[in-house]
Amino acid sequence: MATVGSGKYTYTLVEDWAKLPAGETFAMVSAVATDSQDRVYAFQRKDPPIAIFDRDGNYLSSWGNGAFLFAHGIFIDKDIVYLTDRDSSVCLVYTLDGKPMQMLGRHGVHSDTGCERPGDLVPRAAGPFNYPAEMVPDPAGDLFVADGYRNARVHRFDPDGHLRFSWGEPGKTEPGHFHLPHSLLISQGLVYVCDRENHRLQVFTPDGKHVSTWTDIQRPMDISEDKEGMFYVSEGSVNNSSARVSVLNRQGGVLARFDCRGSGHGSWVDSRGDIYVGLGNPGGVDKFVRQG
Repeated sequence: MATVGSGKYTYTLVEDWAKLPAGETFAMVSAVATDSQDRVYAFQRKDPPIAIFDRDGNYLSSWGNGAFLFAHGIFIDKDIVYLTDRDSSVCLVYTLDGKPMQMLGRHGVHSDTGCERPGDLVPRAAGPFNYPAEMVPDPAGDLFVADGYRNARVHRFDPDGHLRFSWGEPGKTEPGHFHLPHSLLISQGLVYVCDRENHRLQVFTPDGKHVSTWTDIQRPMDISEDKEGMFYVSEGSVNNSSARVSVLNRQGGVLARFDCRGSGHGSWVDSRGDIYVGLGNPGGVDKFVRQG
């Protein structure tokens, strides 16, 4: 097994860590997250969309058959599961065992941004939703959505799902411009947004005021945080480079950086500092076991 990273952030790579039952195969694992017991939830683009594994990669259970058109983002907080069904333009909240709790948006109803091809720079920003990427909660229960594939906004909802406000406009240069806001994280009163196709991470207050921009990033796909407050960002390929994982401090400084397999589309760090990266075709999950 390969060793990657450096210093305190050194890892042993376990390829194809997640083990499905005999005869079953993965589709693309779009995103991955862990619960309070460090069980791993892989969100894949086939039935069953949610596959659950223990810390050793052994299959435990699954759920969600028939409920998702196009699996995209997953986030788990306080053992509540936050999911986005990208092509249906809905964001959903579930229990750990797959019972639906809440839905934002309406299946197949897309806001008018003038964009038809996911990932293009949209002609105009609009309200919720048009192919949203990820939904995460803040400590008070407000819900933030990166509405990125055919929109260019972050939306903030109250805990009951009523829209408080939105921010962001399509663009490539200015603060608050977005070209595919793909993942986001709420931490210590700030909102961290992976502005994917602008190759930067933008930091805002919860009311949408720009704080800073981090540019030592290539196609930031997914962001998560460890118990020490450090950030883990999986980054996509640029000009045929490898995807990679970057460990960042709270000012955006690089603590470690190493290549990963696949596109880097979905990633997560668990309570022990181990990193999980979802794989494309063929799908699966790689695990980086922390040694430092």
